[in-house]
Amino acid sequence: MSRFNVRKAKAAPASPVSTTGRRTTNHNGGPGFVRDRKSELFLLAIANMVGQDTFYERGGDRDDRYTALVRELAVADPEWTLGLLRWLRHGAHMRTAALVGAAEFTRARLDAGAHGFSRQAVDAVLQRADEPGELLAYWTSRYGRALPKPLKRGVADAARRLYNARSLLKYDTAGKGYRFGDVLELTHPSPDPEKPWQGALFAYALDRRHRPEEAVPPATDRLLTANRELLALPVGERRAAVTAKDGTERLAAAGLTWEALAGWLQGPLDAPVWEAVIPSMGPMALVRNLRNFDQAGVSDVVAAEVARRIADPDEVRRSRQFPFRYLAAHRHAPSLRWGHALETALGHSLANVPELPGRTLILVDRSGSMFDRSGGPTQLNRADSAAIFGTALKIRAAEADLVEFGTTSRVVEVGRGEAVLRVLERFTSLGGTNTADAVRAHYRGHDRVVIVTDEQTGPGRWGGDPLAAVPAHVPVYTWNLAGYATGHGPSGGAHRHSFGGLSDAAFRLIPLLEAGTSADWPWEV
Repeated sequence: MSRFNVRKAKAAPASPVSTTGRRTTNHNGGPGFVRDRKSELFLLAIANMVGQDTFYERGGDRDDRYTALVRELAVADPEWTLGLLRWLRHGAHMRTAALVGAAEFTRARLDAGAHGFSRQAVDAVLQRADEPGELLAYWTSRYGRALPKPLKRGVADAARRLYNARSLLKYDTAGKGYRFGDVLELTHPSPDPEKPWQGALFAYALDRRHRPEEAVPPATDRLLTANRELLALPVGERRAAVTAKDGTERLAAAGLTWEALAGWLQGPLDAPVWEAVIPSMGPMALVRNLRNFDQAGVSDVVAAEVARRIADPDEVRRSRQFPFRYLAAHRHAPSLRWGHALETALGHSLANVPELPGRTLILVDRSGSMFDRSGGPTQLNRADSAAIFGTALKIRAAEADLVEFGTTSRVVEVGRGEAVLRVLERFTSLGGTNTADAVRAHYRGHDRVVIVTDEQTGPGRWGGDPLAAVPAHVPVYTWNLAGYATGHGPSGGAHRHSFGGLSDAAFRLIPLLEAGTSADWPWEV
């Protein structure tokens, strides 16, 4: 029987995450396909929460694997590695992995006597005003207080770009080991000539660090002046000032964040206080605090405005929140007044999930290893992320079968127009990882197969390639959510492709590949 010379046969495009042809055994004792070093680093970088254990790897071991790969490729291919680090922070919105990567990139190139790229890498990954201090803290904890020139210059570039009055109030707090003033003293940035106010701001940051009782903000800076005046109020007058008719305006004018408010008031945030500060809060802060709003008894009028902002497509796009944050909020704040807004926001966050034509088989891994906590503020697991993505694919596809699998497998039914958050309640935990059986049981001439998994398939009765039941001319797309070293099948060509992360860049790749166009790394598109 012909396997390759068929009517559907056409040139198979290539994708960047590639296996080498070598085989090994994975963590679960099943077949493992060895990836090249760039592919291994890419998948690990977008899945690794620094310091967090996974089901099969200790956090320290994963961190060591990550730093070793970064250091190797920083010397072997610095341009590619710089592109990865920049994209991690800007495209994938991975903060800690990008900071650690830039520091190790710099250290590796110094050790190798190589020049160039390090300053750009450091500057590229620093995108929030607290991050220059974070990077210096990481460096000194590993390599001591001697700062090499590329690191100092990259941090100085970022400080000039990021330091302003609002960021000073938000991030220059006494709890930080490296304050803004420390960063300025260690890296010596010159004020940006296009920001004539920055020299006075730098001087004020130094005074706040060394002489906080005497530090006086520049008289020309209205935000810092208003903040100083508000903070100077006697404790007994503060709550009344916040809840007064002009309280919302005073809080906004003073740049007082909700995080700082409780400490300043020296008491809990009740409904009137929340209602005063809510207009100044960003969408991410609103989503994180829904349960607090309910417990404080925020009015229905204010809650309706919160729900409107959460569900606003422009707010969702600007906040760059991952879909699983809305699931976390739904679980932590189950009151009915947030449900529709969170479902709507989740839909907006999944707007770039591809609308696949034809028939699609979607396999969602619900084995035990997917239920380790992936870390971060949501404390959700990979099984949750897999279920969200698989359900979104099902809802947006022309025709799809959605299947959860583990030791066994079963179809997850989805009604027309049904809410994603409701469908997620039907997913279960299914023990081991028998990918081969799931593929064989449910593949029925589909036009493509999508598998969302950690790729740690068990040895199984079929052995070898767990994707072998899918004909060679039918594309199989594997979404890896864990970043383990080996794949569960070959990838990079021949209609077998692996992706990492649940990001817009990854979502665009299926239509690209099916149009016959080879895919590049996300930052090279």
